[in-house]
Amino acid sequence: MQDNDIHQVITILREAAKDWPPALVDDKGGKDEWDPYQILIATILSLRTKDTLTAVVAPRLFELADTPQAMIQHSAEKIAEVIYPVGFYRNKAKSILDISHKLIDEYDGRVPDDLDELLTLPGVGRKTANLVVTAGYQKPGICVDIHVHRISNRWGYIETKTPEKTEFALREKLPPEYWLEYNGLLVSMGQNLCTPTSPWCSKCPIIDFCDRVGVTRSR
Repeated sequence: MQDNDIHQVITILREAAKDWPPALVDDKGGKDEWDPYQILIATILSLRTKDTLTAVVAPRLFELADTPQAMIQHSAEKIAEVIYPVGFYRNKAKSILDISHKLIDEYDGRVPDDLDELLTLPGVGRKTANLVVTAGYQKPGICVDIHVHRISNRWGYIETKTPEKTEFALREKLPPEYWLEYNGLLVSMGQNLCTPTSPWCSKCPIIDFCDRVGVTRSR
């Protein structure tokens, strides 16, 4: 992919994405259905867990508690029971409780909108922090999950080995006007079309721009 191709690629993906189920957290944040705290907690739940399961478990947890003040009224065991069967549910329950306590103790219960401050919260890494910034506050950030990392490299738009390096490469290269929507578009594309193995290249609307790096088998 040539650098300038990204403008056409984003335009095409915006249209194509209308036919794909949206990325859960981006969608809920964009519609103002979840506030920054709910986006933060849902993102914690979504780590190593499919959106389809997070979409069931997150609302169930928010029925129990949807603010830090309400969350700390419950034990880690109770939270773990509610969020089962997401991956690493016991560890996530502890992180959710620790995060809620820290938000109350240090931020008056408000989720910070600053990346560096978010990274001080228990269990919060760069992917989660960036998603809270973008989906929760509509501020510039680049959230890189495995889909964004894989597809950006598959296109040949960047060449990186880790999601963290992908984030910094995209910060240098991706035009700022696309930062907010980039994660949502590529997550939807990765879940529905550009799968890890045997991607649907025959159906891809941007096949002419893609270098297909690392693709050995496709449909």
